[in-house]
Amino acid sequence: MIHIFLSGCLGRMGRTIASIAAASDDLWIVAGSDARIPEQHDFPVFTHPVDCDIPFDVLIDFSNPAALPGLLDLIRARHCPAVICTTGLSDQQKAELDTLTAVAPIFISANMSLGINILVDLARQAAALLYPEFNIEIIEAHHNQKVDAPSGTALLLAEQIRDRLDDPDLNFVYDRSTRREKRPDREIGIHAVRGGGIVGDHTVVLAGPEETIELSHHAHSRAVFARGALAAARFLVGQQPGCYSMSDLLRRG
Repeated sequence: MIHIFLSGCLGRMGRTIASIAAASDDLWIVAGSDARIPEQHDFPVFTHPVDCDIPFDVLIDFSNPAALPGLLDLIRARHCPAVICTTGLSDQQKAELDTLTAVAPIFISANMSLGINILVDLARQAAALLYPEFNIEIIEAHHNQKVDAPSGTALLLAEQIRDRLDDPDLNFVYDRSTRREKRPDREIGIHAVRGGGIVGDHTVVLAGPEETIELSHHAHSRAVFARGALAAARFLVGQQPGCYSMSDLLRRG
């Protein structure tokens, strides 16, 4: 049985993860943390993660960037495996996480969906074949409660495409409203849509002079992200300190 500490346990994703874990035969949420403390819950909930005195095997974080400092303290104290799914982290926060990979196995992914990570691979391949003759744009859509824009997944797609093209000067553009000029070739436009209850849609548009290719992924349920996070937790237990990603999980098969 794998014992899990769940950060952001009272949020939408936290509740979904807890529900799926409860239905499994090898996972048990033994404690969690959240900014809110419920009067009653299925497991102990702490405001400050480092206050947790309950043993656990792996930490899963689906909270927000403001909660990260407390989680970093917990990882430092316990050298525990950690699956970090929160998006919108600052460069400094990413650097602090990277430092902790020397003492703990840390799994970091902007999107825990298998399908999204296949989309990343397809987008990398398509861009390598079609750029610069084809312009690249990324469109993402999420529910009206999501606070960061563009999404971490949209940025992941853009960064992976730029990495595959080996062009550090390929710019990311988020707003063209103040420009009055033709579209430069060396840019990727990233567009965010917010509305209703959209779980998560991502489309990579490759627009050529005579044809357009669109690569899309549509998440129908938050359960897809929860199952991915729990799969990562299973994978991470027993790993050596270091930085891990969905690529490592997928290679394991």
